[in-house]
Amino acid sequence: MQERILKFDKITDMFSFVPYLYPRSKSVKEVLFSSLAAGILVYLFLIIFQPFGTESFHHPYKYIVLFPYTLIFGSAFFISSLFVSQFKDWNIGYELMKILVILLLGSIFSYFYNTLCISHVKLSFENYGYMFLYSLAIGIPISTIYILSRYIYLKNIPENTALDVAPQPISNCEAPKEKVLKILGNNIELEVTEENFLYAQSMENYCNVYFLEDGKIKKLLIRISLSNILKQVETHSIKKCHRSYIINLEKVKDLKGNAQGYKLILPEIDFEIPVSRSFISSIIPQLQQSKR
Repeated sequence: MQERILKFDKITDMFSFVPYLYPRSKSVKEVLFSSLAAGILVYLFLIIFQPFGTESFHHPYKYIVLFPYTLIFGSAFFISSLFVSQFKDWNIGYELMKILVILLLGSIFSYFYNTLCISHVKLSFENYGYMFLYSLAIGIPISTIYILSRYIYLKNIPENTALDVAPQPISNCEAPKEKVLKILGNNIELEVTEENFLYAQSMENYCNVYFLEDGKIKKLLIRISLSNILKQVETHSIKKCHRSYIINLEKVKDLKGNAQGYKLILPEIDFEIPVSRSFISSIIPQLQQSKR
């Protein structure tokens, strides 16, 4: 039994990267460039390695006949990328699903092109099955190269931009004021700076709000729902991480666990705050980025 549990943990660890945020192209130009690159990679794979009988295919214009596969997979990539551009919180799992859809569309169009224009054989589900397997065999290595290279390229864009901007000297300027959070509920008003807010915990119809005051932890019980508190205090660093908790990510000093269950550790408190699976993709990558 213990061996099965260990094997299961290893499997889940293998897929623990799936909920991590994945950068998307932010313009049609980037989508078009990525689509063209993906299509060209498919074409190069076909003419260099000549898999699945391509080597024995003889035609005076062989490489021209193979070129439409570039347009087929490039178009499938372009259509899928434009469709998913409207979604938020894109992660690696969604990107892998998008790639699978691209391969499915590409295999369908490739099958009709091959059957009607090259092979001139009868249409059948069996032949399409072979084409789908061929598309997977070609698409998996190309997709791996694409995902890794695009991830590295798009992740480095903001970092390189930040390095290119020279810091401007500050003179005769007041220090930026700390953001003050106001929590209103049941005739109680609490004002606390974003820096001093620790976390809020739901207690049925009430919430305990924990914050720092003069370096000491204070707690205030307010008759209010956690969702109403979130509307009043949510910022880039203050997020909901569990159905019962809102936390200031800037105060988190350590985290432990994996995709099956993360725990956040604050030095000011003596217990660990859980992270629900539905919040992993929005909480954990931000924490890992801030710890670099």
